[in-house]
Amino acid sequence: MTDLNALKYTSEHEWIAVDGDIATIGITSYAAEQLGDVVFVELPEAGSDVAAAAVVGEIESTKSVGELYAPLDGEIVESNEAVVNEPALVNSDPFGAGWLIKVRFTGDLPADVMDHAAYQALVGGEA
Repeated sequence: MTDLNALKYTSEHEWIAVDGDIATIGITSYAAEQLGDVVFVELPEAGSDVAAAAVVGEIESTKSVGELYAPLDGEIVESNEAVVNEPALVNSDPFGAGWLIKVRFTGDLPADVMDHAAYQALVGGEA
């Protein structure tokens, strides 16, 4: 299990795990629950440049279609093909096997990212 306190969170319900200049990004269990059963995931190709707040993918569920936003500037170094092939991983393991993209980022994390406690306060409970 991922240490949720070590992650950063966005108001778009994404989590960010930083390891050097690589950020692994996924959606929170709260977001996955709100979406319902995820049936389709579209992710950017490795090598793609991304800009903070830009749409970089799509997550479709039985309830709705949601957009995946890049929380920071950088280059996609890996997209999780496992979730493309098995979208339900986003629901069953959002903080583990259900991660979405890895970005080599430049600069600092955006000033508006939250720690776990602040994200819990935003959503009224669990991440």
